[in-house]
Amino acid sequence: MTQLILASASASRSALLTGAGLTHTKIPAHLDEDAIKDECLLCGHSPKSVALKLAEAKALHVSSRNPGLVLGGDQVLQLEKDLISKSHNMDEARVLLKRMSGKTHYLHAGMALAENGMIVWSQVETAEMTVRTLSDAFIDNYLAQTGNKILSSVGCYQLEGEGVHLFEAIRGDYFTVLGLPLLPLLAQLRNLKVVMA
Repeated sequence: MTQLILASASASRSALLTGAGLTHTKIPAHLDEDAIKDECLLCGHSPKSVALKLAEAKALHVSSRNPGLVLGGDQVLQLEKDLISKSHNMDEARVLLKRMSGKTHYLHAGMALAENGMIVWSQVETAEMTVRTLSDAFIDNYLAQTGNKILSSVGCYQLEGEGVHLFEAIRGDYFTVLGLPLLPLLAQLRNLKVVMA
C-alpha cells in the first residue's frame, strides 16, 4: 500500500483526508511561501497558477526527502486584482473585512501529488465567494466572537464556523472553500490505485 503524506500542517486538510478514510502522515513543508508567491507574481503568473505553484513546491520539497505519495495543497484568495495574504492582527482583519464587504472574491485551491521528487498530478479548483454588505457593528461583533483563530485563515473566516454569516452566495465546491478539493483528488487516487475504484 502506498503511503500518503500530507505536506502541510493544516488541521483542516488533515481532517478532510481523515474524514474520507485516507490514512496519512503529516510532514509540513517549511518553505518561504511569500518568496514563492512574489516570484510567481513577478513572472506574471495568474492567481490560479500561484496556488498551483505553491502546492507543487510543497509536494516536491517533502517528496525529495521522503518515500511515498506526497500531497501538497495551498489556497490563495484573489480580491479584484490583488492576492490577499493572512491578516497579522485584528486591525488588519477589520480592514480586510471592510474591503471584502459587498464584493465577490475567489478562492483558488491548488493540489499536487509528487512521488520520488517528481509531480505526478496537479490541479486547481476555484470557488466564487460573494460577501454580503457588512455593517461596522457586525464586523466588530464578528471579530469579538471569533477571536484570533480567524487570523489563521486567509480571508478571516472559516466557512464551517461563524464565517458562514459573511456570505450571501457561494459558487463552487465546499471542499475547495476549505482548501482541499476532495472529489478530483479522490478520482486521481483511484486512478493511481491508492484507493479502491
